Amino acid sequence: MCTGRVDLAFVLRAFAKGADGVFIGGCWPGECHYVTEGNYDVLKNVHIAKKILERIGINPDRLRLEWIAASEGMRYAEVMNDFGKRLKELGPLGKGEGIEAGALKLRLEAANKLVPYIKLVERERLRQRFKTEQEYTDFFASDELKKLFDELVANKLAVSQITLLLQQKPLNTGEIVKTLGMNASEVSRHLKSATMHGLVRFDEGLKCYALA
Repeated sequence: MCTGRVDLAFVLRAFAKGADGVFIGGCWPGECHYVTEGNYDVLKNVHIAKKILERIGINPDRLRLEWIAASEGMRYAEVMNDFGKRLKELGPLGKGEGIEAGALKLRLEAANKLVPYIKLVERERLRQRFKTEQEYTDFFASDELKKLFDELVANKLAVSQITLLLQQKPLNTGEIVKTLGMNASEVSRHLKSATMHGLVRFDEGLKCYALA
């Protein structure tokens, strides 16, 4: 009944099943029916989800959160019409971003695999409780948060994509770069990290194999 119950995994699953957009409608801040103020929880989760989508090359505008009271039928219709128009502008999921279907599936799978870890990071490092929506917006747009997100989430997300790709077949660095759309230095850095953690290995022909 509360938008605070909308799990990050639900959003990623919807996109993985082919949804071109995900809409979440909640009670206005300060009007939550529960003492937990779940609408602030979903606000935080949407900010995190948008950052993940952006990292895997999906336009974050495909995820939209709006505050709409049960009595605001007209506003609901206007918001949904506007969101539908925006999705038409973006085009079908993946195609609008220029991502091949197989690569899109892999990126979303890699993100979904990290959901338990991301929840842990959120609980231990990102769990901030603010009083206004603007404070949440400012926090998630800050350089401090960007640095923290890159350090704790973005790197693991890239390694997750690489290991999933290598589970399909061995590839060299250039092939990984082409498939995932990362630059060569990024891939080399993440392969080094994955090798140190025993996730991949190189053969004599410099092809990479996934070990996990």
